[in-house]
Amino acid sequence: MPADPQEKVLILDFGSQYAQLIARRVRELKVFCKIVPHNIPPEAVVKESPRGIVLSGGPASVWAPGAPKPNPGIFKLPYPSLGICYGMQLMGQMLGGAVSKAAHREFGKAELTVVEADSLFDRLPDKLTCWMSHGDYVTQLPPGFRVIARTANTSIAAMGDLATKRFGLQFHPEVVHTPRGTEILKNFLYKVCGCEGRWTPGSFIDSACGQIRETVKGDQVILGLSGGVDSSVAALLLFKAIGPQLIPIFVDTGLLRKGEREQVVKTFRDSFRMGLTVVNARDRFLKRLKGVTDPEEKRRRIGRLFVSCFEEEARKHPKARFLAQGTLYPDVIESRSALGGPSATIKTHHNVGGLPKRMNLKLVEPLRFLFKDEVRRIGKSLGLPEEILMRHPFPGPGLAVRILGEVTLERVKLLQEADQRFIEELKAGGWYRKVWQAFAVLLPLKTVGVMGDERTYEHVIALRAVVSLDGMTADWARLPAELVERTANRVVNEVRGINRVVYDVTSKPPGTIEWE
Repeated sequence: MPADPQEKVLILDFGSQYAQLIARRVRELKVFCKIVPHNIPPEAVVKESPRGIVLSGGPASVWAPGAPKPNPGIFKLPYPSLGICYGMQLMGQMLGGAVSKAAHREFGKAELTVVEADSLFDRLPDKLTCWMSHGDYVTQLPPGFRVIARTANTSIAAMGDLATKRFGLQFHPEVVHTPRGTEILKNFLYKVCGCEGRWTPGSFIDSACGQIRETVKGDQVILGLSGGVDSSVAALLLFKAIGPQLIPIFVDTGLLRKGEREQVVKTFRDSFRMGLTVVNARDRFLKRLKGVTDPEEKRRRIGRLFVSCFEEEARKHPKARFLAQGTLYPDVIESRSALGGPSATIKTHHNVGGLPKRMNLKLVEPLRFLFKDEVRRIGKSLGLPEEILMRHPFPGPGLAVRILGEVTLERVKLLQEADQRFIEELKAGGWYRKVWQAFAVLLPLKTVGVMGDERTYEHVIALRAVVSLDGMTADWARLPAELVERTANRVVNEVRGINRVVYDVTSKPPGTIEWE
């Protein structure tokens, strides 16, 4: 939901690990952008009315059989375009130039010499540091193009056709290893595409509210309010747009963090005066999960029962025609192939997968194109309390995917108590806001321990804390040893049934943030 349909850039995704990073850089420059499949039809591009097009990098060679390529008609459209790495090679090859395989792949930092300072390199020094990662390179310019930058190993490190406003960069301006890369992208957005940077939290709220009203008209909207950042911001946005037409429903699955139900009721029913409906479905969820250990099966069962709760509630509201969800951009990206085709699913996201076809409600997802940090900025503008606004991400299936093995009431309570103590220690030590996400995991095993003079044989808790920008990649947090020790001591001494605590030091990739 961009602030202005004319202030938009499309990013054609060729499978680059940096496609989402390009999007983040563009958004940080206050220009709305969307990642779209590389083979998007030209007519679909025209319908989007973008100010410009970015062709991302990618792992393929332009010479490889089946290499992803855009529809040739894309280059006949009047929009300015910027090809990055593989995207530049595609432009070179498809517009009449020549691309060859390099004798040696170039990877790492390089010194860039700017030949022409107009457009992309306006007000930048003649010598820049850039980050290279390529095996092919453009050896002959397409008609109308000229060299605008080079390196010692790459004679055409940047090219441009000023008449058609098409440009190519062999290096990656979106990564931190290209220190002035953001300025290069800004020049493309502002000087080449004519963007003005009007995409702000305020403009998004105004635009989103207008589109919500236009979509739902006089119908009612049911919202699954979990108390997390995403659904809470979605609730406030919808409430601002349609007021009492919003029917927020909080389903107590019994799989929530300790005290979560009480906090949700206090915030939304008491403070914001929403007509919040609370459904106590703990027993139903635990019964549905009895004997289930497979994580994907847990997610499917929870997702289906979750939607069933909404269907039951919807029947009490005959004007309800829509189901709102707090789906975010990373949820959408991870749940489908980057190239728009079949691929392995990393995991089924609760908001985008497992919805049964019998669901009689249309979906409204006002946050679908936002990253988490953008959602928080929107929430702050809407007045969401800090304690919810800065709360760590929480999976839709709740603690069920943090309890490895079967989910039982006893195991849920153990995890709630351990998790609460971990979060308390993070806050007390000033680390809660420094990490992207932190939580406890209950492992499906017991270990021998000694407490006092007695032998114990009890459960094991794993602590997980990661740092990340958007959840797409993450590194394990280097928490102070003293903090981990305090947490472990509290968990073992205060939570009866746990006698061992371990700390997870796996990054994403190769692991995921959640254990299931």
